[in-house]
Amino acid sequence: MDTPIPPFDVQAGEGIVLETPTGDTAIVKADTRQTNGSLTVIELVFAPKQGPALHTHHREDELWVVLEGEFRFKAGGAMLHVSTGGMAFGPRGTPHAFQNVGGEPGRLLVVTTPSGLEGFFLDFAARLRGGSVGPETLSELGLAYGVEFVGPPVADSDPL
Repeated sequence: MDTPIPPFDVQAGEGIVLETPTGDTAIVKADTRQTNGSLTVIELVFAPKQGPALHTHHREDELWVVLEGEFRFKAGGAMLHVSTGGMAFGPRGTPHAFQNVGGEPGRLLVVTTPSGLEGFFLDFAARLRGGSVGPETLSELGLAYGVEFVGPPVADSDPL
């Protein structure tokens, strides 16, 4: 069987490092070009109590693997608790958000399929270099990538 793209690896500490809308870190490990559109892999590093606003991916399914820390995931009507070595899944179309509930920075490996989500983070970082990014611009940027922000972060909607 012919392979249309070459195999590749990404070592610890490698990848494209970007700032997230929460001021945390996204490290793009695999993108659309590298995977021929099949998936995107991003490592996210969140400070304690941090996490994104409730949002829906209209294009991608999303898998979260907790590399370090303790997270809770609000997905649809469920609240899932996952610690180091565990994983959670959010199917496309399901409103979701997550929060690092530990006292130290937490790390997630996020796999989305099909690919393309890296574009949101790349475009956000580019706009951020040009100045601050307000909620309206963030919403427009999200919609351009099939991501709709639909509510507050878990820390606000479901305080600990």
